[in-house]
Amino acid sequence: MTRIKRGYITRRRRKKIRLFASTFRGAHSRLTRTTIQQKMRALVSAHRDRRRQKIHFRRLWIARINAVIRDNKVSYTYSRLINNMYKRPLLLNRKILAQIAISNRNCLSTISNEIIK
Repeated sequence: MTRIKRGYITRRRRKKIRLFASTFRGAHSRLTRTTIQQKMRALVSAHRDRRRQKIHFRRLWIARINAVIRDNKVSYTYSRLINNMYKRPLLLNRKILAQIAISNRNCLSTISNEIIK
């Protein structure tokens, strides 16, 4: 029988997968079947955690806003602030309010007082 030479396509595909998994440890970066499994697992985790990241940041913003609002020693909570904000047409989301809460607490208390009135 004549010798059959394999093409470069499979080699190129495996090389691409190995480059992706080059930072993995042990056989996860060396064996082709294992690298394919680890690549799929890594991509699934990345997709899931991009979703979770949004949830975690929203929780962080809510905690920061609530802490600053309650620090004003007024019987006023985060839920009341958001409720009153939705009654008025304000263009401030939780992310911006949290940044204001960190950088300038007096400004946030002024905003909350305006929202109450």
